[in-house]
Amino acid sequence: MPRIAMVCDFFYPRIGGVENHIYSLSQNLIRLGHKVIIVTHAYGNRKGVRYLPGPLKVYYCPILPMTDQDVMPTFLATFPLLRHIFIRERIDIVHAHQATSTMANESIVYAAALGVASVYTDHSLFGFDDLASTILNRVLQTTLSTVDAAIGVSHVCRDNLILRARLDPNRVFVIPNAVDPSKFSPDPSQRRRDRVTIVVISRLVYRKGIDLLVGIIPKVCRELKHVHFLVGGDGPKLLDLQEMVERERLQERVEFLGSVPHANVRNVLVRGDIFLNCSLTESFCIAILEAACCGLLVVSTNVGGVPEVLPVDMIMLSNPTVVSMVNCVRKAVQVDRTDAVAYEQHQRIRDVYSWERVAEETILVYEKVLCQPRRGFLERMSCYQSLNGITGFVVCCLALIVEAWVRIVERWQPFHQIDKVPDLNTRIQSNGVQHLN
Repeated sequence: MPRIAMVCDFFYPRIGGVENHIYSLSQNLIRLGHKVIIVTHAYGNRKGVRYLPGPLKVYYCPILPMTDQDVMPTFLATFPLLRHIFIRERIDIVHAHQATSTMANESIVYAAALGVASVYTDHSLFGFDDLASTILNRVLQTTLSTVDAAIGVSHVCRDNLILRARLDPNRVFVIPNAVDPSKFSPDPSQRRRDRVTIVVISRLVYRKGIDLLVGIIPKVCRELKHVHFLVGGDGPKLLDLQEMVERERLQERVEFLGSVPHANVRNVLVRGDIFLNCSLTESFCIAILEAACCGLLVVSTNVGGVPEVLPVDMIMLSNPTVVSMVNCVRKAVQVDRTDAVAYEQHQRIRDVYSWERVAEETILVYEKVLCQPRRGFLERMSCYQSLNGITGFVVCCLALIVEAWVRIVERWQPFHQIDKVPDLNTRIQSNGVQHLN
């Protein structure tokens, strides 16, 4: 069984789609018999080695975040620490997540230098016409030059990643997200029968379409007197929503729940009839999957990979405009959905989306990359040189520096002097218990 290191800046106690994906995938890989560790940066007082249920071992490295829980690019400063972890845990595969994670990008470069297989999973869509995306795409082209395989959470995400990082399509796979159906079961008794409740749960930021929501809520409330809104989440756009409610005098029609812990999301969803997603860009959107699993009818913007997630009888898609979204909500309110439909919808989601399936498909990717020969120094230089132009020349110079630093660290921390964590068989035998194969 391969030993896997999941590397990302974004992990618990931060809550989000990427964090949930890493945790759920890791738990199911452990259930299938794999050794999995998480490598992330320190979160406040959460430093050092911690254990989550599974048991899932988490290395909270003493690296300070720069902004949005993303660490400052260090180029080589984190290499000795990550190398020590990879060797100590006898890691076979480094699985990095999310393009904006500095630790993820650096770990792919380190894995190639150490001769360790690497896999990358992309969770978001990025454009090509703004400065931030252009720089990020160029960085991704560099770091993914030596990656053995890449995964997109939707077909749109896969196509976007191939174009941004200029990857060989044969090395990029699609493995959708999933949901734990046991944690998102319907409960029609929690719904108000005298009104229609629309639930919104998301980070209150621009990308999630909160500006659209500010325009949608007043129009819907004016037209449909029996509709109420539940808004869960926090973020910089919360003030805009609160000002709109004060201005339109909708205090009795809109309830703000604040930040909702993921463990309580289901309790909020089952209070609603319709789930409203106003995102301006989404590669998959686990939130609409969780809502559908709780039996809600989903109304969402028709962006990114959203149309791939749910069948047409579970979701109503709209253009990302206020007028179009209001029309879509009006139609959704008129749909008559019985309690039996909610339970049937839950069962269909259970049959299609499961983390066990995601883990099994990910293992197939692991098996493919482990069968590939590891790249030597000259092969890696050839990959970096393929970037062409000044970029290729600069990256090759940086690769030479990385190789020199690897040699220095190897003399400073010899491989044989790093204490390795014994495997399960060794631990059992050391405790005087005979292991039976």
